Formats: sequence, structure tokens, C-alpha cells
Amino acid sequence: MSFIDTHLVLLPIATPLVGAMLALLLRRWGRVQAYGAAGTMGLSLAFSALLLARVITGGEAVVLQVGGWRFPYGISLVGDPLSALFVVMSQLVLCAGLIYALGSKDAIIRYPPFYPLFLLLSTGLTGAFLTGDLFNLFVFAELLVISGATLTAASDDRYGTEAAYKYFYMSLLASTFMLLAIGSLYVSYGTLNMADLAGRIAARPDGSLTTAAIALLMATFMIKSAVFPFHFWQPDFHAAAPTAVSAMLSSVVVKVGVYGFLRMTTLLFVAQAPLIRAILLVLGVVGVVFGGLSAVGTHNVKRMLAYSTLAQVGFILVGIGWGTAPALMAAVVFSFNHSLIKAAMLMLAGYVASRAPVKSASFDVVTGVGRQLPAAGVLFFLGGLGLSGIPPTNGFISKLLLFRSGIEAARFVPLLIIGLASILTLVYVIRSFQTIWWHAPPAETRLKPTGDSLVAPALLIGLVLLFGLWAEPLVKVASDVSLWLMDPALYIAAVGGTGG
Repeated sequence: MSFIDTHLVLLPIATPLVGAMLALLLRRWGRVQAYGAAGTMGLSLAFSALLLARVITGGEAVVLQVGGWRFPYGISLVGDPLSALFVVMSQLVLCAGLIYALGSKDAIIRYPPFYPLFLLLSTGLTGAFLTGDLFNLFVFAELLVISGATLTAASDDRYGTEAAYKYFYMSLLASTFMLLAIGSLYVSYGTLNMADLAGRIAARPDGSLTTAAIALLMATFMIKSAVFPFHFWQPDFHAAAPTAVSAMLSSVVVKVGVYGFLRMTTLLFVAQAPLIRAILLVLGVVGVVFGGLSAVGTHNVKRMLAYSTLAQVGFILVGIGWGTAPALMAAVVFSFNHSLIKAAMLMLAGYVASRAPVKSASFDVVTGVGRQLPAAGVLFFLGGLGLSGIPPTNGFISKLLLFRSGIEAARFVPLLIIGLASILTLVYVIRSFQTIWWHAPPAETRLKPTGDSLVAPALLIGLVLLFGLWAEPLVKVASDVSLWLMDPALYIAAVGGTGG
């Protein structure tokens, strides 16, 4: 077998990491550094797509025991259907983020550390999905936090430093919770390899500190995904971050928590999963309602979209909470589709702000600005359809699958609540579209002659339409993911079988 075959699960992590080092060496040559970073991200996405194709067509996980250590003593990298799909999802959006950065007018884009930090963000996110070890999940998540906080602190926005501090300290709290959970599980079971840990917990689910570890991990992933009531840092953070960064944070970075909940309920804590799912269901329903109401009442386009993420993640948690194979499939499809839609919408908000007289996404500033930006209006309208779950977009597919799974599971009360709360999405999307593209601007409004590029959001909106009109491939992959998740023995056997 070739090096690529044997290390396929490592390449999506190593490529952006090496690219970050090279980008740092190229800091004196800005355009070379920028296009090199974009090329690196594209290469990493190609490796990720190859990994997903291998996993789906082969019907089994791709596993690498790093350093040749025998299972379960070394570090396992695991490309199973769930992690491979989430890596493709994240790196697809990250590629779009770098394309947006190439055409952005933000001052931070010209800072030599921007592209190395962006590639480190990709390394942390990809590693968090592909690691088979809880402690290394913590390490990759910390790399993600450091990169994201630094990029936000250097934002053009005057509130960037404040937002970065909020994110950093909330993440520090999450890190403390996770370390305590890791310690509790190690004391109880003597291992942190997720496959080995899952087998030991299944054999002895009443470990002395198991309940404490579950509570701590839930708090960790709730903070990571800004789930109610740990959501309060998110609107400030995403509104102040540079657009190329906020589009990543509010679309794919929040999926780390979603990924964690999926692993908790389908692999690590199967015996305790009914209680965990019941909690996630309640939090998901509350998040849909609270996020929608908050988005309706906010005064800034980016803050509106940040609160929208709280609501959209709520839909995903509802699917995880129902826990059936169709509901898990719907949650996976929803996660993928939301990443594309939300990244595109935030980029469009950044584009409008870049053309406004004062660079701001406040409704007071961008009122009527869109009248001279018809192309952006068409893209925003289509993205709004996707966010609202209206055909022919991928958002419609997401909600159709989720609502159908709720009907099959006979969960009519939460289904009714989230169905009615979905109307809120239409309210704030229509309100923002009317404010920016229909209302007359103040007489003294003068748009800047140039602004950010529309290439990246146009590409993402194209994918939003593509996966709405031709949803079968994504739904098929998500179905394979859900069937894999329903049988944790497959993951345990795939990783444990590499140790001989």
C-alpha cells in the first residue's frame, strides 16, 4: 500500500499544519503566502474527500495507530463515516473562508500571522473530528480556541479584543470541565481511547465517577456549540470577529459540540443515552425558540445570524435527542447543510458591511445599502430561503428529514413547538432583507466604491441550491453514518482490530 493509503486519515490534519509552518516562513511575501494557504486548504480538502470516499465505499473505518503503538496505548486516528463527513463539511467551508479572505478588505487579512493562524484553526478542527482519544480531542480543541481567539482579538472591530476575551474565558471554563471529565473517566476505567473506553463503560456502566464525567462533558460541548444557557458569549464574539473568521466560527466550529454529543450518545455512554437525549431534546427545543426570538429582536445582521445559529443547533439537538436512525440521519444532514448556509449568510453580511459608509453590520448603518448591490441581494434571498427551510434549497431537505423523523418517532409535542418556532426564521430573514434591500437609504448615504468579494458566498449558495435540488448523495452518506452510529460495536471493532 502507498503512503497515502496507510496515512490517509493523517493527511487532512498534517496538511494544514505543515501549511501553517510554511505560511509563517512566507510572511514577507503576502500574496504568495495567501495563495499558498488557499492551495494548502484545497489539497487538504481533496485528502478529506478521498478519505470519505474510502470510508463510504469500503464500509469500514480507516484507522491509524500513530507511532506504531499497539491499541489502546498509543494515539488512534479514526476516519469513520461520521468523522470523515464532518471533516469534509468543515474543510469545504474553510476553503470558502480562505477564498473570501483573498478578496476581503479587512486589515487583519494583511497581517502576516493571519493565514498561519487560519490554517492552525483548520488543523485543530480537523484533528478534533479525527482523533480517537479524548485527551487529544482536548488538545485539538485548545488549538482551535487559541487560533480563533487570536484572530478575533486582531479584528478591525473595536470590540474584537473584548469578544476574544469572552470567548477565551468561556473556553477556559469548558477546558476545565473537559479535563475534569477526562480525569474522572481515567480514574474509573484506566483508558482514554474512545473505542477502549466505550467497551469498558458498556461492561461497567456504573463507574464511580461516570455520572460526574457525563455532566462535565455535556457542559463542555454545550459551551463549544453555544447551547442554551451557555450561549451568551456567542453573539458578541461572532459579531466582532473578521468576516472570514466569524463565518467559520458560526458554521463549522460550533459543530465540535454537536460531534461530541453524537459520540456521547452513540458510542461512549450508550446505557446512559436515554437521559442524555432527554436533556438534549429539552435544550434543543428551548434553543430553537429562544434563538429565534433573540434573532428577531437584535439590531445587527451578524448578531442576528449568531442567534440564528443557536436556533439551528437547537434543531440538530432535537434530532440527536430523538435518537432514532432517521433522526440521527436528519441531524447529520442538518449539520452539513447549516454549515454551508450560515457561512454564506455571514459572508454576505460582511460584504454589505464592507460597502457601507461605515464598516458595520448594524441595521442602522446598512439600511438601504443593498439597493445598489442587487447580486448580493439575490444571494442573500436564496440563503434566507435555505435558512428558513424553503424549497429548492438544502435547508428544506434538512427540515423535511427532521420533521419526518419526529413524526415516525411520534414526538408530536416537541415537533409542534419547533414547527411553530420555525416561523421566526422567516420573520428575521424577511426583516433583514427588507431593511437592507428594500428600504430607502438616508439621503447622505454614499457607498464605498469597492468592498469584499462575492465569489466565496456565491460558491456556497451554489452548493445550497445543488444539495437542495440533488440531495440524494448527501442523504445516502448521512444514512450510512446513522446506521454506523446505531451500532457502536462497529467503531470499537474497527479501532481495536488494529492493535494486533
